[in-house]
Amino acid sequence: MSENKVSEEQLIEAGEKLGELRRVLQNVLFSQEALIDSVITGLLSGGHILLESTPGLGKTELVKALSKAIDLDPSRVQFTPDLLPGDVTGNPVLEEENGKRKFVFQAGPIFANLVLADEINRASPKTQSALLEAMQEQRVTVMGETHNLPNPFFVVATQNPIELEGTYPLPEAQLDRFLFKLHLKPGGSEVLEKIISNRTLGVDISVEKVLTREELVKYMDMAKQVYLPPSVANFIARLVDATHANEGAGERIRFGASPRAAIALAAAGRSRALLAGRSNTSFEDIEALAADVINHRIVLDYRAKLDGMTGRSVVAEILNSVRPLNKPTPALLQDGV
Repeated sequence: MSENKVSEEQLIEAGEKLGELRRVLQNVLFSQEALIDSVITGLLSGGHILLESTPGLGKTELVKALSKAIDLDPSRVQFTPDLLPGDVTGNPVLEEENGKRKFVFQAGPIFANLVLADEINRASPKTQSALLEAMQEQRVTVMGETHNLPNPFFVVATQNPIELEGTYPLPEAQLDRFLFKLHLKPGGSEVLEKIISNRTLGVDISVEKVLTREELVKYMDMAKQVYLPPSVANFIARLVDATHANEGAGERIRFGASPRAAIALAAAGRSRALLAGRSNTSFEDIEALAADVINHRIVLDYRAKLDGMTGRSVVAEILNSVRPLNKPTPALLQDGV
């Protein structure tokens, strides 16, 4: 790719607008700055996001705030064991017109800009798979007829830990469609005190609109123009390839990340650079995002599970062994070299 086409004026404008979005979301989800930045980065990348945590930590409120702050058309699907694929995508309905009966497609809740797939792993694998075509190709096919989804289109899915009762693991093919898998953790007593002081049971949180749908699409296009240096592209390729290695951390991986992971990591790196007001993707962007992009795309073997390792801890090991080219190691930096 050629040098970047993002001007200084564009960077300043995007920084101000995205900074407003960050501020609004931080007023909804307290002390989760890193998570909020990751969510905004995911939106700029045009990717789907999987949020995992125990119930009640604010996942749904975050998505509702997003739809209000960006003026997106929202939709919510509560995934349950009895949910059918047609309940998500829509169904043909028999109607009568001029004395003739015909099937007319009735769009399901997936036809929205921002779809909250709440507790997605409580539905059966068959229903979960109804999202596959939509997430990858931004369309759905019902009875041989294809229907395009709105633009922009995002799926933000929430998931309970698989250890909880009544959950089904998501298929690997579907996990691969999520740009990020993020973990939402409790904030501690100080955050609880802030929530108690600022929230009232049964009252919706007031959220101001700071971004239009058109502005979001403009910044998504701008993120694609952020420059990705060849050395950073090489770093991404070696990181993803290391998940297929038979040595080091790669020994603990049964199935490595797909090429889609490398494409996703590059797109997320560009978006993170734009959010930080930079027109060039850096090694630091890739190091900061690698775990979020790769952790759900690898399948660990039994040895790693017995050792209590997770996808994130394995990615951390890979980052320690695969270093960017032409970048001094931390040890060399400490020696003043």
